[in-house]
Order: sequence, then structure tokens, then C-alpha cells
Amino acid sequence: MTTTVRLPLRVEEALATYCTSTRRTKSEVIVELLEQRLMGTPSERTPYELACEAGFIGCIDQDDGKVKPSTLPIKARVAAAIRAKHRRPGSADQ
Repeated sequence: MTTTVRLPLRVEEALATYCTSTRRTKSEVIVELLEQRLMGTPSERTPYELACEAGFIGCIDQDDGKVKPSTLPIKARVAAAIRAKHRRPGSADQ
């Protein structure tokens, strides 16, 4: 079945870049993503891997005397992640 979809320019550029780097066709990538979304097919990365990438799971870094955010309580880690994401350029840490 053929379906036509209009993509915003930023999405189309990101898709093209991803397809080039993974040597896959746009159709393959789109079908895979739709299957994951609509059929409940698990993604390539597990929730544990995603949490590690986000910095919520890790070890204590004691080399520089500072405690990594992953050793803070979950509420503090989430607040720190949100602050870091929405920090304005040039603003001081508080």
C-alpha cells in the first residue's frame, strides 16, 4: 500500500541524515517506527539503557570530590535534569 505523508523540513532532514548514517531506506525506517508505535514492538534500547543515557543510573564519581547527580534522590535528579535542559545560555548555576 502506498501512503503519502508531508513531513516538516526539520523531520525530513533528520530522517535523511539517519538513513544515510545507518544505510537504510526511508521506507524501512518509517515502517519500523510505525510498527513500534502501533504494534507495541519494543524499541532497540531498553528502558534501563535509556535511563543510563539520561544520567539517572551510574556510579559515584569521587575523583574530583563532587557527587554525580545519579547519587541524589530521584526528585532532585529530575529537577536537575529539567533545569539543565531549560537553562538559558549565559545564566549562572543556582
